[in-house]
Amino acid sequence: MNHLKHLLASRNLTLPNDFIEKVEEYKTLLEKWNKVHNLTGAKTLQQIDEFIVDAITPINFLPPINKAMDIGTGAGFPGMILAIAMPETRFTLVEPLSKRASFLQFVKADLGLENVEVKAVRVEQLPSEPYDLITSRAVTDTDMLLKLSEPFCTKGTLLLFYKGEKVYDEVNESLDYTIIEAENRHYLLIKR
Repeated sequence: MNHLKHLLASRNLTLPNDFIEKVEEYKTLLEKWNKVHNLTGAKTLQQIDEFIVDAITPINFLPPINKAMDIGTGAGFPGMILAIAMPETRFTLVEPLSKRASFLQFVKADLGLENVEVKAVRVEQLPSEPYDLITSRAVTDTDMLLKLSEPFCTKGTLLLFYKGEKVYDEVNESLDYTIIEAENRHYLLIKR
């Protein structure tokens, strides 16, 4: 069993039948592009596998989602990976760095991901519209993420921020939130 399949089996995730095939293709593309463009800090396939599992672990606790936005998608974590794992959900991937946005656009086309739209702008430049889920990983602190996501929130919007152990220092007690702890990650889930 390969490393990724082994990691996924340990998380007991319900994934589409073509998830492994598509994510293996994504990994091949990322490895090629990363050599030239330095898209992510994950340099080995094992690190990339861990980033993938980290990205999709929340599907175990997320309700069905129609429309999601990922702020600062970078090389695809978590937005592109979630889009592969949740084909019924429309994802807007927001990435201002053109080399990363180009990579995301290439992956979308190569994998035939009809549910993905890439926006090569800063999130502040997008028109306000409501989303069911807003995600972000390794972009900024929780207060700033709350400000950035405000124009896209409506009653019931879920905010899912991928955080480290400092998450407890960043949470305002007035928020309706849950922290889900995983091995190397804390998932901050805030309900609007």
